[in-house]
Amino acid sequence: MKGYVYILASGRNGTLYVGVTTNPSRRWFEHRHALTPGFTSRYGVHRLVWLEEHDLVVSAIQREKTIKHYPRQWKINLIEAVNPDWSDLRGWLMDAD
Repeated sequence: MKGYVYILASGRNGTLYVGVTTNPSRRWFEHRHALTPGFTSRYGVHRLVWLEEHDLVVSAIQREKTIKHYPRQWKINLIEAVNPDWSDLRGWLMDAD
């Protein structure tokens, strides 16, 4: 089963959240509509700014853990390497469904 690692942001250079899921569309919807209380709903973190696909969910989980240990600037560099404008990639999710 595929897994996806993602980074959400409250805005450009704002609060970041790193997560993992097997269904990015569903998970983004949950974050966006604060269906699960916690960090992202508390801090308004629901702009999808980075997404990485893995063939196996266990690989995605390991990558998520690795990214969470990286310094903030490294995460910013990761985002800006593929999304320099910090655009919300939710449109990609809608196209992928």
